[in-house]
Amino acid sequence: MERIIKNVKVECVKGDIANQTDVICIVNAANAWLKPGGGVAGAIHSKAGPELEEECRKYAPIKPGDAVITKGYNLPNKYVIHCLGPVYGVDKPEDKILSDCYRNALKIAEEYKIDSIAFPAISTGAFGYPVKEAAEVALKTVLEIIPKLKYVKLIRFVLYSEKDLMVYKEVLAGLIEEK
Repeated sequence: MERIIKNVKVECVKGDIANQTDVICIVNAANAWLKPGGGVAGAIHSKAGPELEEECRKYAPIKPGDAVITKGYNLPNKYVIHCLGPVYGVDKPEDKILSDCYRNALKIAEEYKIDSIAFPAISTGAFGYPVKEAAEVALKTVLEIIPKLKYVKLIRFVLYSEKDLMVYKEVLAGLIEEK
């Protein structure tokens, strides 16, 4: 599913965030220490190689909502933006922190003149954020920021499961209809 909003393509696809060959930057749903782990962080670090973990050390730890950028190393992407999403029920207010992840990642993308970026469903795995609520926060935030974007022309949400993909598609369609 894709929509063009103010010359920015927003799309939702099923796939592997570490295998997005046609975007300049991918986003890592990172842990505070920016280390390899499970899920998205594990997949990205595994494919990028040990140099990624080495570069990440100088930025760690980060706080919930923060974002930092590194090279992509062995990934097909030039850059990785690492965001620490909120742990649902622990980091408050969850919606503001999650929104900050997307906002800060797009701010960095603009600073680096990145034209294409792919996001995972930040905080929905081990951090327990309900997928529908996370999709609403992520997509609302992105839609609010789009009019201010100068360089970013493609924003992709890469969902790991068909179920999550359907939720993101429904939320996106609903938000577009509201406008």
